[in-house]
Amino acid sequence: MSWAVACAVAELETDIPLSVEVGDELVALVSTAGEVFAIRDECSHARVMLSLGEVDDCTLECFAHGSRFDLRTGEPLDLPATQPVPVYPVRIEGDEVLVDLANPLNQES
Repeated sequence: MSWAVACAVAELETDIPLSVEVGDELVALVSTAGEVFAIRDECSHARVMLSLGEVDDCTLECFAHGSRFDLRTGEPLDLPATQPVPVYPVRIEGDEVLVDLANPLNQES
């Protein structure tokens, strides 16, 4: 796996998405339910940053049209989105949050 530093743990606030650039990819980091999740920071329905939306029960809602995405799987739970958004492995090392963009958790086999 090719891990990259995304941010410091101290930058994360519970249930408040944080948009970070990892390499050349925008990623929304979300600390919720005692875990940290990483999801591509772009709705699959419209080119809107998911980090501008609200977190609720391990989902992130796109503020533009209301589609919610499961932070664990990237799957859309509501229309109009029908396609999943990539989600990435996250690990904490010391005071840093690392993300592995090369190995999405919901990658097709």
